[in-house]
Amino acid sequence: MRWPLRLLVVSALLGGCERAGFAAANLPAQFGNATAARDIAYGREPWQKLDIYKPKASSKDYTARDVVVFFYGGRWTKGARADYRFVANAFAQKGFITVIPDYAKYPQVRFPAFVEDAAKALAWVHDNIAGHSGNHRRIHVVGHSAGAHIGALLAADKSYLAAEKKTPSQVIASFAGLAGPYAFTPDEPDLIDMFGPPARFPAMQVPTFIDGREPPMLLLWGAEDVTVKRFNLDKLQASIEAKRGRVRSFVYPGGNHINIAAALSWINPGGLPVLDDITQFFSASGAGR
Repeated sequence: MRWPLRLLVVSALLGGCERAGFAAANLPAQFGNATAARDIAYGREPWQKLDIYKPKASSKDYTARDVVVFFYGGRWTKGARADYRFVANAFAQKGFITVIPDYAKYPQVRFPAFVEDAAKALAWVHDNIAGHSGNHRRIHVVGHSAGAHIGALLAADKSYLAAEKKTPSQVIASFAGLAGPYAFTPDEPDLIDMFGPPARFPAMQVPTFIDGREPPMLLLWGAEDVTVKRFNLDKLQASIEAKRGRVRSFVYPGGNHINIAAALSWINPGGLPVLDDITQFFSASGAGR
């Protein structure tokens, strides 16, 4: 059954059929390594919900586990936490608890509302994850595409967590971004409306806020990515290095905007070592188990 499923996922991804791709990628997760607590409210709005996935463990396992908070992508306009169970299953194999929040999206809201939602979710995790066997001192933020942009802003721009009476250094042990559009200038009508007016663009560009005191950052990008350009990684990395912050990057030959995220699924159509690179970075940064 594994090879027919593999072919189905690859065909769906290459054909742009997101629903079929997500369904196939998530099928093994139903029988995987994590148990789920779903639809937990982190705020008062109906979309402010998150799911928590815990590795299956014996009754003798009392260790508080590292936590991954994953922000999915979707151009700040689409996406749903239920589509990313495969991410939780992948990190469960490595012993992590995974939290996947939803957040408000354009055109319902404009920037920075979705980042504010993310900060509220992250603060909730910091306050409550101990009750789900997680270590609130070891929360790692991971994001893909728009989710990487959101996560990087939480790590760099202190105002978002300050609104929740917290700081990035208090809450975020490390950050890993997959194909994040950290430094672009909006140039399409919906993006200009989402982030504008142009005088506000620096507030959505992560390098604006780099001061070298951010949590350790891992920046990942696929060399065949035509959706998010490499300059986003390069500019953010250069900004961090100029301030003597902690950053590392990987550029994957053959990687693209889709398969760098799909590498966290069982299918991993590009054979990219994304999961191992992320978890090794968490450990090497001094914040891992």
